[in-house]
Amino acid sequence: MIKYKRGSCLAAVVLAVGILTGCGAAPEKTQAAIRLIQALDYKGALEQLDSAEEAGENIRLVNRARGIAHMGLTDYEQAISCFEAALSGSDGVIENVDFDLNYYLAAAYSKNGMHVQAENAYNAILALRPEEADAYFLRGNVRMLLNNYTGAKEDFDRVMTMEPKNYDRLIQIYEVLEYSGFGEEGQEYLREALVSGDKQMSQYIKGRIYYYLGDYQDAYTALEAAKEQGGAESYLYLGRAYEATGDYNYAANVYYSYLSKNVGNAEMYNQLGLCEIARGDYQKALEAFQAGMKLDNTTMMQTLSFNEIVAYEHLGEYKRAFELIGAYLENYPDDAQAKREYEFLSTR
Repeated sequence: MIKYKRGSCLAAVVLAVGILTGCGAAPEKTQAAIRLIQALDYKGALEQLDSAEEAGENIRLVNRARGIAHMGLTDYEQAISCFEAALSGSDGVIENVDFDLNYYLAAAYSKNGMHVQAENAYNAILALRPEEADAYFLRGNVRMLLNNYTGAKEDFDRVMTMEPKNYDRLIQIYEVLEYSGFGEEGQEYLREALVSGDKQMSQYIKGRIYYYLGDYQDAYTALEAAKEQGGAESYLYLGRAYEATGDYNYAANVYYSYLSKNVGNAEMYNQLGLCEIARGDYQKALEAFQAGMKLDNTTMMQTLSFNEIVAYEHLGEYKRAFELIGAYLENYPDDAQAKREYEFLSTR
């Protein structure tokens, strides 16, 4: 049986490139290629980048975009070559694009299982920018992959010293540690934040921390208060807290309450769909996932597309699920779970 996706996952945290700095406006053809990358048309982007090189556009930016397109195609060896070529094209003057490229190169190394090389790329960034909190955080992620808990903790401690009130980062650190089997150590960061006496900590932040500590009663109280401020994330965590205790009916009501009063939210639709699956209403789950997919500029498209397939399978519509998973793999060819399900559905 196919297993759904919850949305944000550790891989996105460990290998995130969403935090990367930009490198200024690119020339016309390179910009067009970037738009194709955003539309997941990686092959079309590479053709456009060949045209950009022929037109004499900035070759460093061309190779940068090529690297990103090859990452989209899961050709990490080629991506690494492109990023390295872009870096080697420097005239010796360190620019923002050089740091940007090192972040992408580190991500490509990690995707290719080359974690030592990824760590070295972050070392290079920190040698020139020792106050770059993002690099410490990402190097800590890589060190966890290298089973270097001591080194990772040093990086995470450094990040929290630099950003003591960055609670989003705090929770990311917890998620990395929990995923790697150090959940109790991760919870220590959360407990320390609660006892820090920060009077500026919002009910929303407290609710999230209580949620990750498994203290759902206090999470309910804090998130109910935060919910009145209308934030989507407050509703999401409140619903998840009720789901964690098995109260899927109340959780679904929380999600429906938000969606009835606010503009559509892709993550909310995804969570509602998962809740409906847990309640056994697969048709409503399908409708929720598809509603999220209709939203513009969603970063949840991969998750929603996969979960749409899950819903069709639960409904017994295996032919439709098989058609969709084939199309899904064209856009996300490195999804190992989807590959297994493709083989399974091919026999149905």
